[in-house]
Order: sequence, then structure tokens, then C-alpha cells
Amino acid sequence: VQLQASGGGSVQAGGSLRLSCAASGRTFSGYGLGWFRQAPGKEREFVAAIRWSGGTTVYSDSVKGRFAISLDKAKSTVYLQMNSLELEDTAVYYCAASPGLIYSGLGVAASYNYWGQGTQVTVSS
Repeated sequence: VQLQASGGGSVQAGGSLRLSCAASGRTFSGYGLGWFRQAPGKEREFVAAIRWSGGTTVYSDSVKGRFAISLDKAKSTVYLQMNSLELEDTAVYYCAASPGLIYSGLGVAASYNYWGQGTQVTVSS
């Protein structure tokens, strides 16, 4: 499984960005796909996740209502639409995938087997 994240950049507070994660290497039926982020000096934290089958989504409280995760199955691509960006959203964002994730495991980094390279998101005032 290969995951290729893209779409990061620099934006002013209040702005928007859309991250993409292109997945390849197999079919992803039954997989969970997630976004995590890591700011300098901080631990990696959960952002959002979606199940390939059924489309169940889950968000961290810090991004709920501002970010939206979606899935284009035809392109095997997961998107993270980030709106109303805040300074605290500055981080390297990673996409991840794993088969057979149950709902409670979607928000746990240790549940994921595959990780993409990060893409930097910088929010300035």
C-alpha cells in the first residue's frame, strides 16, 4: 500500500486548504483511512478518519465543524477540506490507512499499518 499526500501550503488564518491522499497498491474495501498531524515539539494527533465501506466519519473535537473528510472511490483518494484555519492548525499532516478498523480504532494512530509522507500546513496571522 502506498499513500501519497499533497495539497499543503501556507495560508492566512481564516483561510482554507484541501489536502489529498492518493492510495494505491490494492483495493481498499474494508479499510479505514485517516488524517493525523504533528506540530513541532508535540505528539502526533488524530484529525479525521473515514471508513471505505459505509463512509462512517469521525473527527477530533478541535477540527469538528471546520474540517471535512471525504472519499473518492473511483480515484482511491481521500480528501481533507480544511476551512476557517487557525494558527493552531499549523503542523505536518499525514494520511494513514489500515484494513479492518472498527469505529473505536479510527482515531488511534497505533491502529494504522500504512502511512504516507507528510505535507506541511502553515497558518499565519
